[in-house]
Formats: sequence, structure tokens, C-alpha cells
Amino acid sequence: MDEQRGTEQSEAAAQQQELLALGERLVELALASGAEHAEAVVGRSRYLSATVRGGEPEKLEEAEGRSLGLRVLREGRVATASSADATEEGLTRLVADALELSSLVEPDPIAGPPEPEALATAEQLAEVDLDLDDPSVEVIDGTEALRRAREAEAAAFAFEARVRPGAGATFSRARGSRALVTSGGFRGAVTSSQVSVVVRVAVEEEGGPRKHVGSYWDAAGHAEELSPLDEVGREAGRRAVSRLGARRIPSGRYPVIFAPEVGGSLVGLLVSCLLGRSIWRRQSYLASRMGSRIASEHVHIVDDPLRPRWPGARPFDGEGRLSRRNVLVQDGVLRSWLLDTYSARKLGLPPTASAVRGGGGGVSEGASQLVLQPGERAFSELLAETGEGLLVTATMGFGFNPVTGDFSRGAAGYWIEGGEVAFPVGEVTVAAPFDALWQGIDAVASDLDRRGAIAVPSFRVAEMTVAGS
Repeated sequence: MDEQRGTEQSEAAAQQQELLALGERLVELALASGAEHAEAVVGRSRYLSATVRGGEPEKLEEAEGRSLGLRVLREGRVATASSADATEEGLTRLVADALELSSLVEPDPIAGPPEPEALATAEQLAEVDLDLDDPSVEVIDGTEALRRAREAEAAAFAFEARVRPGAGATFSRARGSRALVTSGGFRGAVTSSQVSVVVRVAVEEEGGPRKHVGSYWDAAGHAEELSPLDEVGREAGRRAVSRLGARRIPSGRYPVIFAPEVGGSLVGLLVSCLLGRSIWRRQSYLASRMGSRIASEHVHIVDDPLRPRWPGARPFDGEGRLSRRNVLVQDGVLRSWLLDTYSARKLGLPPTASAVRGGGGGVSEGASQLVLQPGERAFSELLAETGEGLLVTATMGFGFNPVTGDFSRGAAGYWIEGGEVAFPVGEVTVAAPFDALWQGIDAVASDLDRRGAIAVPSFRVAEMTVAGS
């Protein structure tokens, strides 16, 4: 087994070298064609997905793809172009497209790459081991993926006789490598993998056509860390059944607990207001709040891409800087923006190694692995302490204005009574100024959900407006 794993890792290293060579060739061609600076991002991935519905195969997809993105700078003009053609002719055409596009944009005196000394060196990258690749995921073929999807869905049906097929169950696996090469001197590549399962089932209200959906999922970078399939299926079934008899509650102001699935989206909205472009464009209600309290003392948010095996981990950012941990909110106080080179220059601040780069070569700032630090209370303790209030497990709509901080969304969840979940709730709206929501958090639970690139536990807002019946 160790010998096989060593062979697979050697193959991954060989693929990285192939992608780096492609990136170097692309940069070389761009410079030879008149670019003053060039950055190439090259990726290759393999993907398989199997879906069953009612136990029957519904869809089986398998694909292998290659992507090439190029960003060029000439006379202060920046442009990007992308392609999937890795032939010499395709590379030449990609360079020509990028340079032609650069002639159509206005020059920007701030545009430009990081200083060479700011880029991660090969020695620094060699010291970062995030363990992001599990070669064994590629052993899973279509037959096995269908079997796993079927097993997960069957566990949902076994939970309760009323559980029926919904959108189905899907098992997927993916593995790929990505390389970044810049004329400024950076050269780096990373290989990562993922397996995931999602189950979506439904139940019908007795005596009516109303249907409730229950879904649950899990994902992991290493196959061994994926939750047992039957556990995922049972949780989907439980969630569907738990929605039977959902009703509205009287309008009022109540304590509101946000489950991790919802809390993650709220953290995402908050951090979108901390991006450099939102700040220099004055499109964030937090633009003038650096160093001030923007949340309660219970709120600590970090962006940490250096956590091994976590979904958002990465050894370097989209511009070639060595990844670093950024404390965004500490004890409720705003401590940092997320900045790439461009937004840092706009604001006159040092970059935070927060550049993200799409497959097309474009660069902007963004988060990697966000974590709302968990508290010490178990979720059951949080419920017991709440007494009466609303547990929100899903939100609907897009009711958030980042400029004003106004927040209002449709919600569904469960009414809490006597410190326990009493009955399901639907067709309500929760609302509060976003500033008041975050400053009103009076408790954070210990149930950290780290399945995604935003890891969040349950947390409680002391009081919010709930519009119901």
C-alpha cells in the first residue's frame, strides 16, 4: 500500500511539473510578444459524479479538463484571457488574445504585480505541508460511486416510511493540480482532492399536496474522513420528517439561534464587507470602522489557510505570496481587511496575502478558510439557556445591503420552548441592522461545522425582529 501511494504521489509531482512547464512556456511567449509582465495559471483535474433517485441510476458523469489562464501587463494596461488548448498554437493564440485585449483597456498606474521579494520561495513552500491530496479517491469508479449514492439514499428511506425520493443522492470525487508561474519569479503548484455525498429526500403532509424537503451532505479532502454514508442519509431523512407540521409564529422580538449552515452564510456576508475593493469603493458599511467594535466580545473570526486538510487550505495565494493567518475580528473588534496587491496600494496598506485567482487568470481579494471560533457551550446547553426563541436552520432571499448594512431574510427552522425544540416553523422573516445582529450575539456554541471553506458553530443573537403571523 505504501509503495502504491508513493507511486501515485510521484505521478502527482510529475503532473505538477508538466503544468509548471506549460506555465513557464506561456509566460515566455507573452514576454517575447511584448508583455512587460505575465502571470500564467494552469490546471488539470479529473471528476466523477454519480446520482441515483429512488434507488435507480439517474446520472453518471466523468470528465477530465485542462484550463489555462493568462494575465498580462503592458504600458499600465492589464488584461486576462483563458483557453483549454495546451498546444503550441493554442498558447500562441492565448497570448495574442490577452495582448489584444490589453490594448482596449485604460492604463492604471496602480496596476502591477507584487514586488519580487514579496513572493514565496521554493524553500518556503517546501516547508508548508497541508496534506491536501488523497490519491486513493481516484480508485472510486462509476459503479462504486453509484453504489455509495444508493447506500446513502437508502438510509434516508429507512429512517421513516414516509420519506420519499426527492432530488436524489449524489456521490462525487475530484482530484486535480494547479500551477502558478509569474515573470516576477514565482513558481508553485498544488494538488488536492475531494470526495462528497449529498442526499435530498422529501415527505408529504398528510391529507395535502404540501411537500417538505430534507437534505444533508458531507465532504472531505481525504476519503477516510468522509462521514459514513448511512449517517448522512439518516440525517437527510430526519430533517425531512422534522419539517412536518411546520407553522408560522406570532410576530415579535425573540432570541434567535443560527445553526451552522445559516451562520456560515452570515459570516460570508460580513467578510464580503471586509474585502479591499469594497472598502476603497466605499461599498461597505464598515469602510470607516477599522479598529472599532463591529460585533460582540464573543465574536472572533480568522482567515486561516494554513490548517492541514481543511477545505480552504492553500500554501500560497493567487499572486504567489506565502499564505498567512489573518485575524479579521478579535473580541468583536475589526482588526484587518482582506487585501491583494491592488487594493493594498489603493488603501496605502500592506497586502494580507489574500489574493484569489480564477481559472481565467483574473486576480481579486478573497477569503480562503474562514473560521468563527467556537465557544465552550454545547449546542444542547445553548438551547436550554435560551428557554424560548427561534432556531433558524435555513434562510431564503437576498435581503442584504452591504452599503447600509440592512438585513432581512425569509427563514425556516424550529420554535424553542422550555429549552428544547418544540415544533417546526416556516414562512417567517428575520430582520435587524447587520451591525446590531453581530453586536447582539450573546453566546457561541462549540459545535463547529468545518465541512466547508467557512467553518462556523451555532450562535445566538439576544433579540431580533421576527415577522410571522
